[in-house]
Amino acid sequence: ITGGLPGIVRSWPYGIAALEFIRQECADPAAPVFSVPESALLAEFPSPDHARRVLEAVGSGDRTQAAIAAAAGGRQGELPSGALSPLLRRLVTEKRVLAIDEPLSTRPGRPALYRVSDSNLRLYLAALRGAHDLARRGQSGAAFQLVERRWNSWRGRAVEPLVRHALELAALSGRLPWPDAEAVGGWWNRQFSPEVDLVGADRAPVARRIVFAGSIKWLASPFDDHDLARLNATAPQVPGFVLGESGLMIVSRSAPAPDLDLRRVDVVWRPADILGAWRT
Repeated sequence: ITGGLPGIVRSWPYGIAALEFIRQECADPAAPVFSVPESALLAEFPSPDHARRVLEAVGSGDRTQAAIAAAAGGRQGELPSGALSPLLRRLVTEKRVLAIDEPLSTRPGRPALYRVSDSNLRLYLAALRGAHDLARRGQSGAAFQLVERRWNSWRGRAVEPLVRHALELAALSGRLPWPDAEAVGGWWNRQFSPEVDLVGADRAPVARRIVFAGSIKWLASPFDDHDLARLNATAPQVPGFVLGESGLMIVSRSAPAPDLDLRRVDVVWRPADILGAWRT
């Protein structure tokens, strides 16, 4: 939520839960949670040109190049590839406001997916900007309801790169039972059916060996038998995943269901494990 930005961090009262903090901020259109990302966006992209429209398209949930082209093109139709491709490269490599994720397996995969690098700007574009407009009109209740409606979807996507980075840190420091794991990503096919949240491998984006696959469930409900059955069905579809050799892991915001047979997975991570990856 904060993106580590001091202006927002200082305004957050100690012990207040995330949604309650945002609910309180919706009563003040000048609150830092709105004004800080808005100022950063205007400073970096002062005019609504193609670069800004591309960033806004990605922030709104259009992650493939084709979807971005359609969303950012305007009335003239979709943005041509000859204009969009260099724009995306610039936003990824020079501006570093976008990051690119590629499917991780033993075969080259497509499509690449784009996301807003900064978590605070990602939340602003996905929900807070719309809430800010409502708050300016004195509709603080409607502003918070908009954030609430989009919260689980945003949070589920936002936590994925954080979990993958934490797992890479843990793997490189020997805190996972797979010594060959050096890269952690996800996997999907062109139809996005299935999508596998976590794939650990010896290198990226094209691996020699898939070490493990896993699932992230970042909801209030527990990780249960249905979730594990889905993981067991989708993991073998990752090119390079070998049944009986590649491992399985789950990452869950809530405790696993009491009747879940944890002997069927190799590693279970909770929020404390993610935070622990950064501790020496």
